[in-house]
Amino acid sequence: MSLTKSDPNKQGWEDSEFPIVCETCLGDNPYVRMTKQPYGKECKICARPFTVFRWLPGTNMRYKKTEICQICAKVKHVCQTCVLDLQYGLPVQVRDSALQIQSSAPTTDVNRQYYAQNVANKLEEDKNLYDSGKATPASREILRRLARSEPFYKRNRAHICSFFVKGECKRGTECPYRHELPGDSDITQQNIKDRYYGSNDPVAKKMLTRVRGGNNSLDPPTDKAVTSLFVTGVEEDLSESDIRGFFYAFGEIKSIVVIYKSKCAFVNFITRKAAEAAAEKVYEVGLNIKGFPLRVAWGRPRPIGPKSEVKAPVTPTDFASLQPPAPPSMSFDKEDSVKYPSQDPTLQGSNASKA
Repeated sequence: MSLTKSDPNKQGWEDSEFPIVCETCLGDNPYVRMTKQPYGKECKICARPFTVFRWLPGTNMRYKKTEICQICAKVKHVCQTCVLDLQYGLPVQVRDSALQIQSSAPTTDVNRQYYAQNVANKLEEDKNLYDSGKATPASREILRRLARSEPFYKRNRAHICSFFVKGECKRGTECPYRHELPGDSDITQQNIKDRYYGSNDPVAKKMLTRVRGGNNSLDPPTDKAVTSLFVTGVEEDLSESDIRGFFYAFGEIKSIVVIYKSKCAFVNFITRKAAEAAAEKVYEVGLNIKGFPLRVAWGRPRPIGPKSEVKAPVTPTDFASLQPPAPPSMSFDKEDSVKYPSQDPTLQGSNASKA
């Protein structure tokens, strides 16, 4: 370590004892074994060597490792692995837009080196830069609506098997990678620098569009049989009567199904007109019940499967075919029932005793 400090070219290299990671990337296992590699890789933001940590979040998950150094992570208050906000789990672009913060991290190579060398001394002064307490009530409301209340462990799933995509994987269930076909989406074109600087992030754009109401997600579906609204963000403090107290004004409600384990609820209206009126009102003013911001979307239509065959009614004479088969005979005839050596006394040494 002393040699590193004495070398002027290595004075900016980072050596740490534990990474700065979010709860999701760390995993649900309380006993995590990490490997530490000092100066293992260059930071993908400032290109300075830093200590790389690698661990397995849980079973059937992929190995995770730190991608950026701790200085860059502290500057943006993000996780070293997923580069998402540590407090809310949101992309940087979404958080900075809600808090109205301009990015101060430089993008050029020369400025990055100078900024990284001087930012460590200023972190104590600017540690409350991303404190949501300084934000306006509207900004805090946006962050609460978008924040994930529980870790999203599906983010740690194994990568898709490239051999399976090509139709060449022969390992079957022993393959450590997922056998799924990748979908076409802008999310697959993410760049870690764009995610860090909060520019051209497709995930952030999708979330901001949903908040601002530009995605028309509450447009009525074409299927007129859909009369249900899907509500997410339901906490245990919200009862069925609380949800009913908001939606009953739009029309008669058939039923309300609350699933606290998944933090969601289904509001089933009797008429389509009542469901459309409730969706339009929520789209305009939002939904907040007892201080809990909720998100609303239209329920999905039921899938149309193959028509089931009409079965003939069961007649009294048919019950004989439904009865279980008779138990096997318990007789010990040598010709019929002896199937194991233990069932034949002559094979257990009785002949030898007579001799």
